[in-house]
Amino acid sequence: MTIRIALIGLGQVGETFAEHFLASIQTRNVDAKIVAVATHNTDSPVALGFEHSHVPVYKEGLQIAEMGDSIDIIFDLTGNAEFRQQLRNKLQEMKNQHTIIAPETIARLLWAFFGEDKTLPASHARTGY
Repeated sequence: MTIRIALIGLGQVGETFAEHFLASIQTRNVDAKIVAVATHNTDSPVALGFEHSHVPVYKEGLQIAEMGDSIDIIFDLTGNAEFRQQLRNKLQEMKNQHTIIAPETIARLLWAFFGEDKTLPASHARTGY
């Protein structure tokens, strides 16, 4: 079963995580796929790379929730607790009991397992996506 993943927030933390997470999926042949991303900066190199790979890129993070249970895990990399609550509310509104929201803390835990020499940025220049 392929794990379907969405990433929200391709800022300083999210961009670094996304690049290494995708590389880890590919090099370790993990049965997981990034199926959507959301970022305010849809013209960033990482967003354009996802778009080029036919991964939908959304400007608004709540659009990801509208994909319903076609997503198993949403990584919220925005660093914005208010947005995360809006995301939870949207999933509840859609009666989606399947999709899990993984906050940035979970991304940092996974990062530790990546074995990367580069550190994941400690903070955001600004919160959001």
